[in-house]
Amino acid sequence: QVQLVESGGGLVEAGGSLRLSCVASGRTFSNYAVGWFRQAPGKEREFVASLTYYADFVKGRFTFSRDNAKNTVSLQMNSLKPEDTAVYYCAAKLFIATTRARDYAYWGQGTQVTVSS
Repeated sequence: QVQLVESGGGLVEAGGSLRLSCVASGRTFSNYAVGWFRQAPGKEREFVASLTYYADFVKGRFTFSRDNAKNTVSLQMNSLKPEDTAVYYCAAKLFIATTRARDYAYWGQGTQVTVSS
């Protein structure tokens, strides 16, 4: 089992920044790939970023980072837009990250990000 806890969400004006964190506990964290996903009201959950790949709509604005010593991954979000408003989730799976939510076995509870215009 891997437990994931996100933090760092909040309300920010368009153009602002937030930094999300995801702390993992349980099994050897270094064996797991982590992805960030988001889900807006009425929409499907969508992939945002992993260590090696970013969704087109966040390229150049979001940065994924990982610290295995602290069992933590982060998502630095800059130049936020109202359309970035969603609940953001970190998710973990063994070995290699993918963009498919169904591939991930472990999920955090999510953190709300709201970007005002």
